[in-house]
Amino acid sequence: PTVALAKLRDLCFSGEFSLGGGPILLNYLPLEKALWSSLLKKQRDLYSQFLKEMIIQPGIAKANLGVSREDVTLEDHPLNPNPDSRWNTYFKDNEVLLQIDKDVRRLYPDMAFFQRPTDYPCLLILDPQNEFETLRKRVEQTTLKSQTVARNRSGVTNVSSPLKTSPNSLSEYEVLPNGCEAHWEVVERILFIYAKLNPGIAYVQGMNEIVGPLYYTFATDPNSEWKEHAEADTFFCFTNLMAEIRDNFIKSLDDSQCGITYKMEKVYSTLKEKDVELYLKLQEQNIKPQFFAFRWLTLLLSQEFLLPDVIRIWDSLFADEKRFDFLLLVCCAMLTLIRDQLLEGDFTLNMRLLQVRIK
Repeated sequence: PTVALAKLRDLCFSGEFSLGGGPILLNYLPLEKALWSSLLKKQRDLYSQFLKEMIIQPGIAKANLGVSREDVTLEDHPLNPNPDSRWNTYFKDNEVLLQIDKDVRRLYPDMAFFQRPTDYPCLLILDPQNEFETLRKRVEQTTLKSQTVARNRSGVTNVSSPLKTSPNSLSEYEVLPNGCEAHWEVVERILFIYAKLNPGIAYVQGMNEIVGPLYYTFATDPNSEWKEHAEADTFFCFTNLMAEIRDNFIKSLDDSQCGITYKMEKVYSTLKEKDVELYLKLQEQNIKPQFFAFRWLTLLLSQEFLLPDVIRIWDSLFADEKRFDFLLLVCCAMLTLIRDQLLEGDFTLNMRLLQVRIK
């Protein structure tokens, strides 16, 4: 049997099939159901290979994987300045990892879900016989653990040592027993592998807000198979979604037709068509779309609503063939819902209205 795409879009758009059509609408699964089993096995095996290749520390023996011990030699050692050195790559990866770690630990702090243990921890990594280190332990052991690392959209990495312990420190959440891992650790692994496979963009703050709802949907699916393979399936859906929105995270493309500046201006041009009075009011107060629409568009409204509402909006967003045109309409609807307050308010009040999260 073949999935009727038009009917699936209608069901998802109306909210009757909550992200259940996501794998199809995000081009992870084909319409032909007979192909699903083999494709899912192939992709999940591929993800396992990514884990084997990328969540490792150079020089550690991995006998069970058929890899002989690689001793530290004069050719490659932790102090080797050669850009091609595996150790050099490892230390550079740590900078990206620290930023990811900081962001995923505070993912949806109003929910306990991401701090809870997953029912399906990654056995490949947690099996002590494989001698893999978890990313959590790698963060704890890195020499940069007392520093704050941030990579902005310009690609600039800043490393600074805070004078006081950050509230988002490594000890913020209780460490789970050996053999367990929290959902945020799974999300961390997904983002780290994505960064490794996509060095041109790597990781930029905000990607954690995109992957969070996708992972939550798979990890809480009533079907145990989707739950068990939530990590791999989320990775590929996230990768496909990022292929569509990655330009939002690249500062050098901001002013191009595919960049975020153009999209923010489209919010105002659409608002002008729908509600010219409100548009003129915002223009008069010199309230630019960059002040509020940047976050709305870049993160697909994932920070503006509670997670169940985000998932409901994404149902319609992914189901719409012109999904990002639909996003512009949602942004305009958000403005018109508070139009009376905006028309009466001054600059300061209106800025507060526009920047507050609906949560």
